[in-house]
Amino acid sequence: MGLFDDLSRFLENRLEEFLRNNPHLELEALLEQLREQEEDTLKLVADLQLQEKRSQEDILSTAQEIQRWHIRVQKAKAAGRDDLALAAQEREAALLREGNQRWGHMQGLKERINQSQELLQKIQARRQEVQAKASAAQQARARAQAQQRLETDGWSKASSSYSSSFDDLEEKFRRWETEDELEQMKRNLGKK
Repeated sequence: MGLFDDLSRFLENRLEEFLRNNPHLELEALLEQLREQEEDTLKLVADLQLQEKRSQEDILSTAQEIQRWHIRVQKAKAAGRDDLALAAQEREAALLREGNQRWGHMQGLKERINQSQELLQKIQARRQEVQAKASAAQQARARAQAQQRLETDGWSKASSSYSSSFDDLEEKFRRWETEDELEQMKRNLGKK
């Protein structure tokens, strides 16, 4: 395990160093992470809302059952059937407890939905903040590259003007050397 831990630590350190040296990539990685968190939170909110809807349907169904058994209790009492009335009251009480549990569960779901929506808003705000930083960094990088191109172009033009002036000098020397050789030849021909 020690070798894997060392290798893992080494790779994490290299990655951190690389991201420090390339802050725009760090911002991109953070943006991607925030997008994933936002997507996961949206899915969670949708799932919780679906559970809340089912919970509301279950509560409504339980309430209808309670009402049905309440009517049965009344009928059994009116008919003098205390044995049935007692059993119906027990069923009604059990349904009331079940309804209370379902209500508590639904309230818990509502709280989780609120917390998830707050988290979603925080993630979206953070993503916008990082997006603005990434855009600013990208613009700064583009300006730096443009400046570097200007400087490189300026250096190229300076070196090309240097080389063209060098070519002019070369040409002047060739002409002078050719004229000197011609003069030398004329003198040599004149001596003969």
